[in-house]
Amino acid sequence: MKKSHLVLEQVSKSFPRVETDGVTHAVTNINLSVHDGEFVCLVGPSGCGKSTILRMVAGLIPPTLGKITLNGQDINGPSDECGMVFQKPTLFPWLTVENNINFSFRMDGTLDQHHAEVERILKMIGLEEFRTDYPGQLSGGMAQRVALARSLITEPRILLLDEPLGALDAFTRMNMQDEILNIWQQNRNLFMMVTHDVDEAVYMSTRILVMEPSPGRIKEDIVIDLPYPRKRSSEEFTDCRSQILAALDF
Repeated sequence: MKKSHLVLEQVSKSFPRVETDGVTHAVTNINLSVHDGEFVCLVGPSGCGKSTILRMVAGLIPPTLGKITLNGQDINGPSDECGMVFQKPTLFPWLTVENNINFSFRMDGTLDQHHAEVERILKMIGLEEFRTDYPGQLSGGMAQRVALARSLITEPRILLLDEPLGALDAFTRMNMQDEILNIWQQNRNLFMMVTHDVDEAVYMSTRILVMEPSPGRIKEDIVIDLPYPRKRSSEEFTDCRSQILAALDF
C-alpha cells in the first residue's frame, strides 16, 4: 500500500444560517500536513470545528475555501481510502457481527477472496465467538469494535474517529482505547480522532491539535513523544496533560 500524505491548505468552512441571511464560520485557515504512522487527536471546546475537519477529510462535506489532498490528489467526495467511525456504532441491525464486517466484500462480490481477512480481523477484535450475534445482542464496547473492524477491513489509508468512545463507561472506554491502539500499531496507517478527553488524547496520540472556537482554528500543534504503552500516572504523562490543559486555558 502506498504511503499516505494528507494535506489541508488554507481550508475554511462556513454554513448558512437558516433563520438569518448570515453564515456560521465553522473553521478558518486550517493548514495541516500529516502522514502514515501518526495518531493525531483533535481537542478543543464544543463548536471549534473538530468534527467538521474530519467530515471534510472524509469527503462528506466540501471546504468553502482551500483544498484537501491525499497523496497530491484532491479529496472531492467519499472514497474507500478513508474509513470513518462515529460516536455511536452505525451497524446494520439485521446483519450478524460477521456480516456487518464483511458487508463491503459482499457488495462488490469479492467475499470468496477475503474469507481469511474476515477471520483475521474477527480474531483481532476478540469477537470470533460472537460472529453470529446481532448488534442488539452486543454491549456498547463490542458494537464499537465491530464498527471499527468494518472500517478497517477495507484497509483505508486514513481512519477517522469522531468521538468513538464518548458514550462508553469509564472502564469500557479505557479498554477500547487499548483496542484502537493495538489496531493502529498493527497497521500503522494514519489515524485522526476527535475527543473531548485530554487524558485520552495524551494516552493515545503521537500528536495533538489544540483548537479554539469562533471561528474554529488550530491554536497549537503538540507532539507527544512518549513510548507505548503509556502510564497515566507517570510524571511525563502528567506534564503532557498540563501542557494541553494550559493550551486550552485551564
